[in-house]
This record gives sequence, structure tokens and C-alpha cells, in this order.
Amino acid sequence: MSKKKKLAEHLAEILVPGADESEYAIECENLVKIYKTDQIEVVALQGLDLQIKKGELVAIVGTSGSGKSTLLNMLGGLDKPSAGSLTICGRNLLKFTEEDYMVYKRNVVGFVWQNNARNLVPYLTAVQNVELPMLLQGKKERRQKALDLLDQVGLSHRVNSRLDQMSGGEQQRVAIAIALANDPMLLLADEPTGSVDTKTSDQILNVFKELNQKKGITIVIVTHDLRLAKKIDRVVSIRDGRTSSEIIKKSHAEILRESAGLNSNEADETAEESYVSEELVVLDRTGRLQLPKDYLEALNIKGGEKVKADLDLDEQRIYIHKAQ
Repeated sequence: MSKKKKLAEHLAEILVPGADESEYAIECENLVKIYKTDQIEVVALQGLDLQIKKGELVAIVGTSGSGKSTLLNMLGGLDKPSAGSLTICGRNLLKFTEEDYMVYKRNVVGFVWQNNARNLVPYLTAVQNVELPMLLQGKKERRQKALDLLDQVGLSHRVNSRLDQMSGGEQQRVAIAIALANDPMLLLADEPTGSVDTKTSDQILNVFKELNQKKGITIVIVTHDLRLAKKIDRVVSIRDGRTSSEIIKKSHAEILRESAGLNSNEADETAEESYVSEELVVLDRTGRLQLPKDYLEALNIKGGEKVKADLDLDEQRIYIHKAQ
């Protein structure tokens, strides 16, 4: 049996039933990650729920320590969940063997790091760097595909340049081409614009948007830069290891109409783009509500404490207050 055929069979073997019919590339439910040492336990993710559809371009934002990098490492197969459910491109990562993880990282997911030293080999040219993952997989016609990928990221003029001959933005675009070399279903980027200026950051984000639109690849970008809300339609915020909110992009006209009851013409006269953050309350598949920490503090409710919930089905509202 050829190496290519054996790989195809292995990729098929780790698919969950009904994976082809699912509209989601990523499904996380009650995802938990606990790091243990001899002295302490650190909970990096505590019951995170997230769904990302196939072909979506999503940014995940959060402060340092919020859990966004931990999530990205688990999506990329670099770290294993402690509990919960994690299905990516039809594959249940909680049931993976070490061999499954190796196949997954090489063929299902592509990774772009903030630190270019992890993406590029400095003494190789750009085209040689892009060829390298294909060489390790024993693929043929590597040179032409590498040239095509460099062209897609706008670097046809840099094919024979080494790392020290390229700018930071050019290096990052080479890194994106490398991540695409093995045709991944999912592309992950860890702070891809963290070490470049605003102009270069916009160029890199435009590359991601073009790849998403033209190739239909699912892309997840982790960042602390809220300016991404102006570039990406869906931005998910993580706080305290949970999905806490989504940044909803609305025009100023829409906000005026909703808040003041203005008609379209009145609102459009002062229209300009604005961004609002909408706090989400998570409802899991068993019907349990997960309230954001700020809400619990405002209601003076502690975790595990009994509360009363009054349902108004006509208004489609739930009123929660402390039990007397």
C-alpha cells in the first residue's frame, strides 16, 4: 500500500460518524484544561463552549491568562483537553492516540506562530521553507506548489530571499504559505500581527481574508488586538477560561434605529461604523445556564447557590434572582 493511500485511510478512520453532514469545523462543549504541578493546579479553561462553522474566519480575543492560547494549542493538537468535548473537522480529539495526533498535526491543521523562528528556517530561501513540509511528507511537484503559495500571499518577488533579507511582514506571509503547504482544513494563527506595525498588520489580515474567501478554509486567529473587530466579521471574547461574549459589528445607523426608534433615513444621516460587545449567556445541551462572572457578582450570587428563575414565554425572557 502506498504512503498516500495509507494516510488517506488513517484520516478516514479517525472521523466521527456523520462528520461530513456537520456544518461545524470546530465544536467545543464544556471544555476543561487543568495544568498540574506538585504544589498547585491551574485551571486554564473551565467549561468553554464554542462552535465555528466550516469556512468561517474568526478572531478570538482576550487578556493575558484568559485561556485563548490554551484553546489554540488544543485546537492545533499541541495540548490535550482534561475534560469536555472537542471535535475538529469531524475528529474527536479526546479519543486520539499519539499516532492520530501526529497525522492530525501534519495533515488537518496548519499553524502560524507569532515568533517567526518557529515558522522559518533562517538559512533556507522562502521557496525552500515552503517546500519543507511537503518534503517531509514525500510529496512530488513541491517546487511549483511552493511557488503558487508564495504567489497567493503576494511574495512572488521574494522566492529566493532568505529570512534576513525580508521584512517582518514578509516573513509572516511566508509562514502563512508554509502553513498551507499540506492543504490543511483548518488554519490557526497565534498573534500573527503582534510584532508588526499597523500597516503591515492590515496587509497580513488581508491575506487571511483573501485565503478564507477564495479557498474557503476555516481560519481562527488568536490576538489581544481589538482592532480586528474592524476587519473580521466574527470576534469571540474569552474571559476566565470561558467564552464570555462576541463583538457584534453594527453600523451606527443600526444602533440609532434600535435605541431611538428612528427611521432608516434619519439614522443613515449620521451613519458611521461602530462596534458593540454583547455579553452571552451560555446554554449547554442539557439546558444548563452558564452566567458570566460579572452577572453573578452584580446579582450577589455565588456559584452553586440556589436561585429563582421566572420564565415569561410570551416575552421570551428569563428573570433570575436570589431565592428567599
